[in-house]
Amino acid sequence: MPANPVPARAWLALHLAVFLFGSAGLFAKGLTLSAEALVFGRTAIAAAALWLWLRARPEAGRFRALSLLAGPLLAVHWLSFFVAIQVSSVAIGLMGYASYPLFATVLAAWGGERPRRADWLCAGAVTLGLIVLVPHWQLGDATLVGLGWGVLSGLSFALLAALNRRVGRGCGPVRLAMVQNAVAAFCLMPFIDGGLASGPVQWLWLIALGVVWTALAHTLFIACLRQVPPHTAAVVAALEPVYGIALAAVLFAEIPGLREWIGGSLIIGVTAWTTLRRR
Repeated sequence: MPANPVPARAWLALHLAVFLFGSAGLFAKGLTLSAEALVFGRTAIAAAALWLWLRARPEAGRFRALSLLAGPLLAVHWLSFFVAIQVSSVAIGLMGYASYPLFATVLAAWGGERPRRADWLCAGAVTLGLIVLVPHWQLGDATLVGLGWGVLSGLSFALLAALNRRVGRGCGPVRLAMVQNAVAAFCLMPFIDGGLASGPVQWLWLIALGVVWTALAHTLFIACLRQVPPHTAAVVAALEPVYGIALAAVLFAEIPGLREWIGGSLIIGVTAWTTLRRR
């Protein structure tokens, strides 16, 4: 018997969520706000939006206090991601973040799992892709600094995913996302000096970042996973840097160079290939 086809609505929700995730980094270039202000505004507004959603549609399940540890990881993940883009480019920030399969493989090995040969091949190709991206191995080089922040974003995302995998069972995903965003905002509150957005236009975009590019994107991604196989969703998620880099080229004229094309192809291509092999 053939597998049940995935509804077109689920495909649309998945690609829209990945598109929103990939384009969120453009706010680091388009808004004249610090990375701390961006992430604080994003997480605080997303937590409020998700709280309102839960008031209208309560979720069943129990909440585990251990999941509160994911809040600081979420703050580090998004903060380092926006810093990477601000000090270098959208492409470098996204490529650094795309290194998370490398750390996911290492974490799986430390956790007692036995990664497959394809997982180690993926980790090696990602490492090679990161090396190719750096034109000058000097401490002050903007690409190297941005890539370092991007890699930190990938590491924190891998830790966040591992923790959510452990504590997420039995807890509603929207409630989990709301609490983690609220904790992340609380962690960043001491670093906010001088307020957030400086005008109505910036406030409008900051609210859009929190509601549409965070709360809505997260809800869409969770909803589509009920009908789209996880390995298929992971392959589509590999398009996140593609969407972000394409938009940066159109909006900010950030055209990737040869190194970005080679390194990015290694990182994105091998991630999609190894994910497909897991079928």
